[in-house]
Amino acid sequence: MCAASAAHAQGTPNPQTVEVTPTAPAKSEQQVAQGTPDPATSAPPEKETWKAPWGGNFTAGFAVLNDYSYRGISQTQRQVAIQAAFGYETAPVSEKVPLTAYVGAWGSNVNFPGTGTTAEIDLLAGLKLKLMDDKLTFDLGYIRYNYLSAPSSLFYDFNEFGLVAGYDFGVAQVSAAVRYSPNFFANSGNAWYKWASVTVPLSFIHVNDNVAFKAFGTIGNQYVERNINYGIPNDNYWDWQLGVVMSVYGFDVSAVYTGTNLSVQDCLGTQNCASRVILGIAKSF
Repeated sequence: MCAASAAHAQGTPNPQTVEVTPTAPAKSEQQVAQGTPDPATSAPPEKETWKAPWGGNFTAGFAVLNDYSYRGISQTQRQVAIQAAFGYETAPVSEKVPLTAYVGAWGSNVNFPGTGTTAEIDLLAGLKLKLMDDKLTFDLGYIRYNYLSAPSSLFYDFNEFGLVAGYDFGVAQVSAAVRYSPNFFANSGNAWYKWASVTVPLSFIHVNDNVAFKAFGTIGNQYVERNINYGIPNDNYWDWQLGVVMSVYGFDVSAVYTGTNLSVQDCLGTQNCASRVILGIAKSF
């Protein structure tokens, strides 16, 4: 989950995928090809939803990618990632109070050499407020990151809290977020992640009603209090993504160019922080 885990231990959190990007809750800053899921969202009104108890909806999804990148840093040594997500979102409190709650889980294989870590399993919960016909959204969420089989002495598991705000202008959707961890990955202390994104539907590209295209870009900054524990030379770094997604007959096929301002030397001599193209295919239910 860091440059340190990107090298000697290996190397997101999702987070914010690109990533799975099913409608299950999670790290919305990561787009489809990045590998991490988005915060809980309801299916479009015209689309049949997976009904759940108490008027809510279930969501699930899976993705296959050629890399799992968390905030620009590979979590799989730039190898294939297989990911899955499952979530539940309640019905709104009322028509006048369009507030919902969600819970979920997201998982991916990881590769942190020499640690025995086999997978990342994230547990998610939060509240979502949807205003102005769902154009304006606020998501206040919590993520618990768990690393299976990792020695407890490495202190990989951690908690993160986040607030995401977004607005859909029609011609573009913009989002921004701030996330905070009181003790980040590998006992690296207080950490803040700030990001912004814009997504533009490419409606001028028309094949048929079952095919749609969109382009997106994101930029983020990760601050870490004890950066040496995290494995980076300074207390912060930048990451970015530029990508396109083709939704075709229920599948999302994506290509994303992602990178950081960390050099090979800054990334403990690995290519895990270098700029690269991530390809992925995802399916939501």
